[in-house]
Amino acid sequence: MEKKNAFSPVSSNPARLLPGAPDPPICEELGFPPPAMGALTDSRKRLTSDHRLSADHLLPSPSFPPPSLSPPSKRPKLVPFPSFNPTPPTPPRPHIPAAVADVASTSSTAPGPSSSTADPLPHRRRLPPPPPLPRPIHGPQRVLRAFRLGPARPQAALSPSSPRPQPPQSLGLEQYVELVNSVSQAPRPIPDVARKAEAAPVEVVAVEEDGDERKEPDDEEVVRGSVVVRRVPLYKELYEASSRKRDAKLKTLEFEVRLAEEGRLGLERLAEVLPRITPKKEEVPEPFVPLTDEDEDIVRHALHGRNRREKLAVHEASNIVITREILQCLNDKEWLNDEVINLYLDLLKEREQREPNKFLKCHFFSTFFYKKLSSGGYDYKAVRRWTTKRKLGYNLMECDKIFVPIHKEVHWCLAVINIRDKKFQYLDSLGSMDMKVLRNLARYLVDEVKDKSGQQIDALSWKQEGVKNLPLQENGWDCGMFMLKYIDFYSRDMNLIFGQKHMRYFRRRTAKEILSLRAE
Repeated sequence: MEKKNAFSPVSSNPARLLPGAPDPPICEELGFPPPAMGALTDSRKRLTSDHRLSADHLLPSPSFPPPSLSPPSKRPKLVPFPSFNPTPPTPPRPHIPAAVADVASTSSTAPGPSSSTADPLPHRRRLPPPPPLPRPIHGPQRVLRAFRLGPARPQAALSPSSPRPQPPQSLGLEQYVELVNSVSQAPRPIPDVARKAEAAPVEVVAVEEDGDERKEPDDEEVVRGSVVVRRVPLYKELYEASSRKRDAKLKTLEFEVRLAEEGRLGLERLAEVLPRITPKKEEVPEPFVPLTDEDEDIVRHALHGRNRREKLAVHEASNIVITREILQCLNDKEWLNDEVINLYLDLLKEREQREPNKFLKCHFFSTFFYKKLSSGGYDYKAVRRWTTKRKLGYNLMECDKIFVPIHKEVHWCLAVINIRDKKFQYLDSLGSMDMKVLRNLARYLVDEVKDKSGQQIDALSWKQEGVKNLPLQENGWDCGMFMLKYIDFYSRDMNLIFGQKHMRYFRRRTAKEILSLRAE
């Protein structure tokens, strides 16, 4: 087999010399491996040197067009409109001098097995003729979308069997004028609403690759062609979206604050309405104020102690000493004795002197007064010195009421000289009446006024009555306590609004006031 010369300037392939046949690559003629994909682009430097060499040796220039000084572009800037002439224009043939033409004709007609023997320059490598179709360029291509020209998607590589497309042609004058007119046409009139909308500052946020127009339901977005326009800046939209997530807790706090405010207003309105709809709490009258726990303990210890002779209270003004044995008469089911009754009456007088505007001016005789007065039937001289002004500090006629305890062996009653109303009253917790007691008191008042002031009064003509609708006792041992409460309520100028159910409380309250030597 004949070995192929790698440096042979002319290929021995007869198909290469056939007209219209594509030229094999030069690297194949020289025996080198085919170059890489990007090396298929024409070499501007090689073409320039070949033209200069052809001019120096007066050889005919290659049949392909001269290279441009600018680097070849991978893709034409604008894809031209399809050509109206289906056949591509024939490039003009270069001018060849006559001498060169004769030499070329002689060499072409010389006989020989190969055309390489007739070549006057055996060292000159013959360049291949220009390909009938442009060579594909293997590299990234840019798709120009301006004015809707060019394909929307890069076309797939043509198979060897598929026909090659026509090479791009430059725009002619008519095509250029048509293009300019299509671009410079006056835009359609825009309604006022759309004009106002366009006047607002907008922001381009996205450009679509394809030519389909997107329409979003959001009012803040306007889609024109493939450009999405927002009337609200993007940073504001992002801030609002972030605030909606971040301010969830703030909304909860705002709701709680609003709820608390409404609750406060509701409470204020309720405070205004509550007194109207709520029944007024009845004020506990002073005689019924309950004892404190401490007072209850003190009374319990005083009434149930072991030492019966222990002195619990000493009233120096009346020289009365209260021992546990004496005070125990205030226990339930016990009769009251003289010491407890007389000391309590002295405490009521001291209460009146402390607060004269709150209580009536009264005089309280002891339990022994009526015994002395009624001894032998009636004896004024036995009690004449009990009421001297030097001893009392006032005259009896200056008082509103005079209270006289009446003791009938085993029962306590009360007689009242009502100077203010000019009448004599008798109060018995069993509901009985004793007119003799009232007549003796009438005689005493006449004698007392005559003895102390030298005046005469007609006290015998005053009304003498038994008080009706009295609170009555329901047992056989509370008569003394009923008598003391008659005096207490009358000295307060109050109606007798107590009953048997209050007696246990009154016993403990009286014990507490005696132990403290202060009546309330």
